[in-house]
Amino acid sequence: MPVFLARVVRLLRVRVRGWRAALGVASAVFVTSWLAMGLAEPESAITDPGTYWWWFLITASTVGYGDVFPQTGAGRAVGAYVVIGGIVTLTILFTELAAHVQNLRGKRMKGIAEHELSGHVVVLGYAPGRTERLVHELRVEDRCGVALCAWDDVAEHPMPGEDGVVFVRGDLAAVDVLQRAGVKRAATVVVDARDDNEALALAVAVDHLCPGVHMVVALRDMERCRHLRYVSPDIRCVQWHMPNLLSEEALDPGITEVYAELMSSAGSGNTYSVPLPGAWAGQAFGECQTRFGRDFGATLIAVRHGDGSVAVSPGWDAPVEAGAVLYYLAPRRVDAARLSG
Repeated sequence: MPVFLARVVRLLRVRVRGWRAALGVASAVFVTSWLAMGLAEPESAITDPGTYWWWFLITASTVGYGDVFPQTGAGRAVGAYVVIGGIVTLTILFTELAAHVQNLRGKRMKGIAEHELSGHVVVLGYAPGRTERLVHELRVEDRCGVALCAWDDVAEHPMPGEDGVVFVRGDLAAVDVLQRAGVKRAATVVVDARDDNEALALAVAVDHLCPGVHMVVALRDMERCRHLRYVSPDIRCVQWHMPNLLSEEALDPGITEVYAELMSSAGSGNTYSVPLPGAWAGQAFGECQTRFGRDFGATLIAVRHGDGSVAVSPGWDAPVEAGAVLYYLAPRRVDAARLSG
């Protein structure tokens, strides 16, 4: 029996792959052991069709409840054959499972697996160091997953230990690569290409596959932004040398326009500073903020304390001591005399 089983296993391993090999071994052992048990113990209750499948399952899995068992030496030999067959079957199953897991991990490491992310951020392009910092900023709040996509020159996942980051490799303008990255299910696509021409090509590919997706594109020459507007008027362009804006715009759409408005002297508001009036010394930040908003239509955003430290949006109850400087947003500068009045 063991010799026969060994030949069956070798034959199945050569001609049959995967889970079918285990099924073939189990089926062969079940049929042959049933016939052998019928010859060894023809009067035993084990050979009853309603009982044998149960005895076979319990014996092959080496659980051995002992509710039914062979009485003769030949019957016990058949039982040993079933145990060996069960061990062989389980070995094949575990080997196949390990190979499947290893194969899947290999595909994920090489960037050729398809991912089921949704509501995530897709990053198109990889630059050592720069992209790692960008991904860390995107993941700092742990709000969404990241699909990091790189060209074929990046052989393996550059951030394998980062939770929530999957890797996709290939031609980043190809539909199948973008589909593996889940662009259609993404909340945001960040294009961080090697040059502005490549950025334009990738933006066209993304917009063709998923029109209307929130897309942020890093550009060396911001004049190229008007070309991207031809692709979609909703594309957000960010200066390539300011990668922190890429992550901020990706997570909070429209924030770059707010920054541009704040930095524009022609905008509807600007940032100003004023020394803390002597009469306000010791008041809480919230009280100062209320007075700025109520009396001057301004928004107090930060305080520089007397020791030189700056606190942006401090706590409502944080005291503001004498010698501090207040920073605020307003349509125009507030007259210091009105603050002291």
